[in-house]
Amino acid sequence: MIVICFGTFDGLHDGHVDYFRQAKALADYLVVVVARDDTVREVKGRSAIKNQDERLMTVAEHPLVDRALLGFPGDKYQIIEQVCPDVILLGYDQTAFTHRLAEELLMRGLTVKVHRAAPFHPEKFKSSLLSSSGESDETRGSIGWIPASAGMTFP
Repeated sequence: MIVICFGTFDGLHDGHVDYFRQAKALADYLVVVVARDDTVREVKGRSAIKNQDERLMTVAEHPLVDRALLGFPGDKYQIIEQVCPDVILLGYDQTAFTHRLAEELLMRGLTVKVHRAAPFHPEKFKSSLLSSSGESDETRGSIGWIPASAGMTFP
């Protein structure tokens, strides 16, 4: 089973690793899509600290990730069509490009289960909080596994 998940991954932290664990629990093969620099600016209104190539390399080197790819410029759903996953695992708070997801999957003739990850201590391990607190990877504590939430199948 191929599972795909998405994110900026600007400084991999325990919340990201838990997201990978949840995805890998559903997968024989985990594909992680890293947002391009332009997409980060579009979605977050600011640039990532690390550029897309650095973020891609960091994700690709993680032992839970079987393949890391950059998202496509323009058509953000094209990567789903290319990978043809069985499952999409959205981040617990991911909203970017999700409002038309069911419609896009249907239009492209893709039958994909869509799940939403359970949060992992969002009061502590949310990227926007960590970047403003100045915490380093070493001071963030250990991680645990939380199972993925039930999802839906489209179309």
